Amino acid sequence: MKPIGKVLCATGLLVGFLAYYWQDPFDPESLVGARVLLTGASAGIGEQMAYHYARFGAELVLTARREAVLQKVMEKCLTLGAKKVFLIPADMSSPSEPERVVEFAVQKLGGLDYLVLNHIGANRFQMWAGDVEFTRWLMQVNFFSYVALATAALPTLEKSNGSLVVVSSLAGKIATPFTTSYSATKFALDGFFSSLRHELMMQKKNVSVTLCILGLIDTESAMESTRGKVHIPASPASEAALAIISGGATRVQQVFYPWKLKQVYYLWVLAPSNEVLQSYYNYSSP
Repeated sequence: MKPIGKVLCATGLLVGFLAYYWQDPFDPESLVGARVLLTGASAGIGEQMAYHYARFGAELVLTARREAVLQKVMEKCLTLGAKKVFLIPADMSSPSEPERVVEFAVQKLGGLDYLVLNHIGANRFQMWAGDVEFTRWLMQVNFFSYVALATAALPTLEKSNGSLVVVSSLAGKIATPFTTSYSATKFALDGFFSSLRHELMMQKKNVSVTLCILGLIDTESAMESTRGKVHIPASPASEAALAIISGGATRVQQVFYPWKLKQVYYLWVLAPSNEVLQSYYNYSSP
């Protein structure tokens, strides 16, 4: 067997062993009455997280750009068992919005136990075309607003020994085609929040930071932007949402969803292959 084959085989065996013996420590009861600020809550993974938190009996502040859609999500959360639900429309491309949203959440809930950062700017799934202004805008929405929200929430999270939950992507671990600007924002999230985790530990501050690494999820926006361009199966948004919530509640450092994504990542680290990666993408020369 060639060396690369031995590496792949050993990695596969290790992953299989861990999968067999792994026991999920997540206890839904731990979320009864938990105070949660959830961004990007009007659709996709964020909407599904809102419903899961509601079923677990959490107290919620939901935010996204579209007030009418948020209202419908809020109403469903109340029917599912949420203790309290409030909404605040906000556009995270505006630098003043993060602090306003956190102040609203702390006022309504009396503090925070979880800040779940999930919102995202529309991604252009295409080759780089030189649009620097779009990249600046996307960096504001996908990165700088996350930093601002976390910074504003840290004092109240320190009081509650709370958790920062950051939704990211495999495109923030492995650079992929058609995601130049998007991938840049996700790599930035990984760098900032991984560094922040170290600093919080060094300062003996009991605030956990969970970075959630997602593959392709079957949200409407993701399916529309990638249609005909990738050979990658999409995973259910509801299951992704539950994996994120579980990871945050158990205070793990990283969540990979679907679980096999962790194997993909470590195989890439051990034996990167541009040809293999590019084979999952369709590209027709103009």
